[in-house]
Amino acid sequence: MTALHTLWLPILLSSVFVFLASSIVHMLLPWHKNDFKKLPEEDKALDALRPLGIPPGDYMAPRCAERSEMKTPEFAEKLRKGPVMVLTVMPSGPFTMGRSLFLWFVYLIVVSALSACGAVHSLPVGAGYHRVFHLVGLLSFLGYAGALWQSVIWYRTSCCTALKNTVDALIYAGLTAGTFGWLWPR
Repeated sequence: MTALHTLWLPILLSSVFVFLASSIVHMLLPWHKNDFKKLPEEDKALDALRPLGIPPGDYMAPRCAERSEMKTPEFAEKLRKGPVMVLTVMPSGPFTMGRSLFLWFVYLIVVSALSACGAVHSLPVGAGYHRVFHLVGLLSFLGYAGALWQSVIWYRTSCCTALKNTVDALIYAGLTAGTFGWLWPR
């Protein structure tokens, strides 16, 4: 068994590599350009919503207060008339990237650290590159892509966006696995 503390370098370095790759994928390539559609009649919709003072959070509409309401004709009519939506409201004001980038990097470290935890219990010191790559790649892929499809299933988010994010996760997992394979203790 390999000691977890011997993997601090691949944990941090793979996080840096994935951070750089994700920056390229999201900022330089047009790959994610159309992930979110522009709201039709955006100005009218925002003008109608603004006076409501909706606080930041996740919302579903229409939504029942009690489960029994789901079977009422009134609720069925709300669903029929639409729109039916899941909505995330963010705080008003300029969108700053600092907090999100910091949290993303922390997440990358967590995925790499959890992948390392799984690998140290399965692979000995001196394990071959391919064995390390295979296991760490699988574990990190699960960390990057494992929950993406739940939103498609339950909230009908775009399959196309989930597929693109899954491809991103495959790239990130390959970088993580390659880093661990390269730096695995000999």
